[in-house]
Amino acid sequence: MKGVNFNVRNDENMNAEFVPLLGYEELSEEQMQTRASVVLETLLKRRTIRDFSDKPVPRELIETCIKAAGTAPSGANHQPWHFVAISDPETKRKIRLAAEAEENEFYNKRASQEWLDALAPLGTDESKPFLEHAPWLIAVFSQKRGGEIAGQDKKNYYVTESVGLATGMLITALHSAGLGTLTHTPAPMGFLRDICGRPKNEKPFVLMVVGYPAVDAKVPKHALIKKDLLEISTFID
Repeated sequence: MKGVNFNVRNDENMNAEFVPLLGYEELSEEQMQTRASVVLETLLKRRTIRDFSDKPVPRELIETCIKAAGTAPSGANHQPWHFVAISDPETKRKIRLAAEAEENEFYNKRASQEWLDALAPLGTDESKPFLEHAPWLIAVFSQKRGGEIAGQDKKNYYVTESVGLATGMLITALHSAGLGTLTHTPAPMGFLRDICGRPKNEKPFVLMVVGYPAVDAKVPKHALIKKDLLEISTFID
């Protein structure tokens, strides 16, 4: 690559090319704290919603957020994910019908009473109108095989962890852009692969519902409770 100085490390088990780190800007501790606080304040306002407006969301905005998700770290940099963004009404209708069929089985047959009790404060049930009403659905798929270059057929590593990181970054990007989201995970989700026309080596990971909150959107009071720092972390100084 012209203009780039490659550094080559030859260790016993490594023969890789390295390039200089570009784009890093060292900040003062005050600047770092300010930026971290802005991110915290932004994410403190994030809420999972189920009441979506049908106001259109530009495709370009969805593309940008997916690009942001695609920068996530992954095992061996294989990037074992694929995002299917859906705005087509007929496809959304098919997804809703298939998801509600699975959810009906879950709520009425498969779920334990303990699980149902845990969901009760959130007010969820088998009805999923938001799957049609929201302007966008983003189906996230994990890939067992792939590689660092599209079209390869290598074993992927740390697939669940990698796709989980990418999904978290997708949620953050969408929320930061001013959109509402819902992570929907009906089980099983094999119907998503069929409806979206994805290959058998891909497994549905999550279905993201995306759009503007409805004017009268409400969220469960129970969902506002977040654990304190002391409850979620341990510092060993």
